[in-house]
Amino acid sequence: QSDGYRTLSLSGNVGFGSLPDQLVRKSIKQGFCFNVLCIGETGIGKSTLINSLFNTNFDDPLSTHFLPNVRLRAQTYELQESNVNLKLTIINTVGFGDQINKEDSYQPIVDYIDAQFEAYLQEELKIKRSLFSYHDTRIHVCLYFISPTGHSLKPLDLLTMKNLDSKVNIIPIISKADSISKTELQKFKNKIMSELVSNDVQIYQFPTDDETVSKINTIMNGHLPFAVVGSTEKVKIGNKMVRARQYPWGIVQVENENHCDFVKLHEMLICTNMEDLREQTHARHYELYRRCRLEEMGFRDVGPGNKLVSLQEAYEAKRHEFYLELQRKEEKMRQEFVQRVKEKEMILKEAEQQIQANFEHRMLMYQEAKLKLEKEKKILKDEIAVFIQKKAKAELLQSQASVSSTGSLKRDKDHK
Repeated sequence: QSDGYRTLSLSGNVGFGSLPDQLVRKSIKQGFCFNVLCIGETGIGKSTLINSLFNTNFDDPLSTHFLPNVRLRAQTYELQESNVNLKLTIINTVGFGDQINKEDSYQPIVDYIDAQFEAYLQEELKIKRSLFSYHDTRIHVCLYFISPTGHSLKPLDLLTMKNLDSKVNIIPIISKADSISKTELQKFKNKIMSELVSNDVQIYQFPTDDETVSKINTIMNGHLPFAVVGSTEKVKIGNKMVRARQYPWGIVQVENENHCDFVKLHEMLICTNMEDLREQTHARHYELYRRCRLEEMGFRDVGPGNKLVSLQEAYEAKRHEFYLELQRKEEKMRQEFVQRVKEKEMILKEAEQQIQANFEHRMLMYQEAKLKLEKEKKILKDEIAVFIQKKAKAELLQSQASVSSTGSLKRDKDHK
């Protein structure tokens, strides 16, 4: 007896021992999905390594170095192996590290990861949801490709991984590891891990709590970051064809553990820990995002005094909060409207007063002009009357003069 429950022994076969088999059959029928995010500079070997890991050619289009910002390109493929269907999505960061200003190069990646979490959360919150048939696009693992400089991590690498470590499982990879010597490579690995620890960057650690894989995972955790070489070309060595890179000085075999860590990466990523990566994505990273989003929406597990709060109570509390907020905004809008009306009325009143003042001023000017014109009219009339009198007098004098001259002429004629 433990924790209040009694442990009983069965007297015969019941049948629930077949539950694992039922789960396996259901999982095989449903299929699996696995989403891989590849982050690295253009031309660092992301597509080649993915092709090598899954032993196929995904025909990823070539990328240019001249993009103004980072873009993410997702491509989904259906793979099948031993009657197990895998929906594989490869998300490639196009143009990463190609910009002069690399300060915000990580932001499109963060936004993309959050967008996938948000899409899954919205599906969960639906009344009529269908998670069984939902295409899960959440990122299960991030393969971070590090340039084989042999010195240290670039500031962009540290900044990007620091902003992603709480959102995705990060596995750092030294790409094109055949370009530096073994001694330099080991020093480079130690330097990388030291910088990650000193900058508090949390990378994915292979789980050691499962007894079946704890030993191998503990050993492999000591090999991080993996130094890999990718190739889809096959070279004949002895009597067999192997994937390798051929150089004038020799051959680097992709699947030779003495040459690179490709086999270790393949074993840890696909063969041993793929399901743990999926579980960590859901149980750790997605749950963290979900909790933060629900808290933003106002949902809490406990209320004041650490009292448990049911979903209905949280809903009612949030509804009341929104109602009060709505009333507050309505009152604020009403006051703003009243204030604007008052301001408009004052403006109109001032305009009316201005118009009235202008009208009165113009009326005064009109009256003054009218009086002036009337005075001028009166003066003009007086001048006309005087002129008429003078004209009449002149005509009278002229007529008298004419009569006088006519009489004089007649007398002179009679006298002659």
